[in-house]
Amino acid sequence: MHNRTVVQTVVAAAVGLGLITLSACGSSSSDDTGGSGSASGGGSRNKTVTLVSHGSWAVSKNVLADFEKQSGYRVKVLADGDAGQAVNKAILTKDNPQGDVFFGVDNTLLSRALDNGLFQPYEAKGLDRVGEQYQLDAGKHRVTPVDFGDICVNYDKKYFADHDLAPPADFGDLVKPEYKNLLVTENAATSSPGLGFLLGTAAKYGDEGWQDYWKKLKDNGVKVVDGWEQAYNDEFSGSAGGKKAGADRPLVVSYASSPPAEVIYGDPKPATAPTGVATGTCFRQIEFAGLLSNARNSEGGKALIDFLIGKAFQEDMPLNMFVYPVVEGAAVPAEFTRYGPAAEKPLTMAPGKIAADRDQWVKSWTSLVLK
Repeated sequence: MHNRTVVQTVVAAAVGLGLITLSACGSSSSDDTGGSGSASGGGSRNKTVTLVSHGSWAVSKNVLADFEKQSGYRVKVLADGDAGQAVNKAILTKDNPQGDVFFGVDNTLLSRALDNGLFQPYEAKGLDRVGEQYQLDAGKHRVTPVDFGDICVNYDKKYFADHDLAPPADFGDLVKPEYKNLLVTENAATSSPGLGFLLGTAAKYGDEGWQDYWKKLKDNGVKVVDGWEQAYNDEFSGSAGGKKAGADRPLVVSYASSPPAEVIYGDPKPATAPTGVATGTCFRQIEFAGLLSNARNSEGGKALIDFLIGKAFQEDMPLNMFVYPVVEGAAVPAEFTRYGPAAEKPLTMAPGKIAADRDQWVKSWTSLVLK
């Protein structure tokens, strides 16, 4: 995890897909990392399994300790930064991967990972308890769904109350004059929520209309920064970090689960969420884990993926990473339904459509918005 204040750390876990420079957030003793192939028979069993992730990976110590005790594997985590760049780095290093399991590739980037042969097939134990709507690689099992969340515009309630202005409700509101210079979003080329927001506008306005929408958004003063952490913690006036930094943007592309994070980890803890969600801007994101194609410890990797869709991790996950479980029957904390329920009608896009058009859309978006 990044070194941040408690609020910033956990709010980053709520959504956090910032910038990438993979670094160890765990350690292992020198005698428990095996060489290539040590986990697949012949020689001593590799006792360490390495998880590569974006910077929002988080799990309660006791939950992870239980897995390590029961499985006999020690988990080493390499985690930092934004999912988009983490996926790209994993592709570049796929012949000699940094770990055994990659967590954090989402539906906006899934085809890129699969087309580049990043993962090997593995049908996880307990997959029958995962909702079919999340199984976007069904039948091939190269990735396993782990969580879902909704990328949405968040707003600073105090700003809009102080200015006697209704917060925006949908995409159409964001281009109105009264919201000029209020929105900050992430770069769609480098940030997963930034890409999700772009795909949301494409789902809303179609192939022919999304560019015209972004022209209007640009004319209305949208600000673009590299990643989520900068947008939310530095630019957004409604976040704990933004208040301290004197941020002046009361609208930010974040997640539907960000408001409960602000409540739960607020200091002092507010009675109600200081931020809200423009529910007409939400795009559904699904995150996956996969066994890396050249994993040194494939058996440990399989055990770790089983753990990720086990009940203990699925119920622990919401208050650590502020995403929703995909396993049927997994309990969701009351704070989620009270302060940040999942969007009732989020925009979605078929994986094939994303695969076909994503790269061209990002290229067009970059030319249109950043130049």
